[in-house]
Amino acid sequence: MKNILLLLIGLLCLNTMTHAQFNENPILNLENEDKALLNWGYFLGFNQYDFKFDYKNDTRDILVDKGLGFNVGLIGELRLNEFLDLRFEPGLHYGARTLGFPGFTGEDVTERNTIREVKSTYINFPLLLKVGTRRFGNWKPYLIGGPSMSMNLGSNETNLDDNSSGTFRMKKWAYNYELGFGIDFYLEYFKFSPSIRGVFTINDELVRDEDPNSPWTGNIDALRTRGLFINLTFE
Repeated sequence: MKNILLLLIGLLCLNTMTHAQFNENPILNLENEDKALLNWGYFLGFNQYDFKFDYKNDTRDILVDKGLGFNVGLIGELRLNEFLDLRFEPGLHYGARTLGFPGFTGEDVTERNTIREVKSTYINFPLLLKVGTRRFGNWKPYLIGGPSMSMNLGSNETNLDDNSSGTFRMKKWAYNYELGFGIDFYLEYFKFSPSIRGVFTINDELVRDEDPNSPWTGNIDALRTRGLFINLTFE
């Protein structure tokens, strides 16, 4: 969380870098940028993935140590009207989470039993609606949201080994919705857009162990990804 706070502070510092954009009567940059039917761009960014657990019985929570990952992808935008754009943002998202499982005692309390490192490389396919305000000089705030599908290349779904062999398994496909906000800054040569977005998986992603009483998956009713993205977009 400390890393995320540092990134947020960095985004706030953009106010200093783009101070000229907020003058009362600035020289307008890229006046026709938003009039084209189609726009293209790319994004770079950071992520922090988490898990939401639903349990069958009251017990101690599974602990999640959230790592900092990265995002990279492309943008295709279709202009619907002055305030609405439809965006397709296919991207590669890498993240890592470390799970700590409670319930082990005595000689069973070993790293092999209690710790699972979950590394995920997602190929994400979001179809998003961008809702903007009127342009204020050289900047314009917006909201963005919509459905997405993510293919987890590190899911281990088809692996025959399970947690008894040290392998934590998840389903290959996750179905999500995404919500966020950002600001378009119209610079001299391109449009720069920092944004913050939450990602919420709808389906249960857990592949359960063969043993229905598994100490790792037996008490989990559902497991769903939660994520926070900070993206820097260039168009």
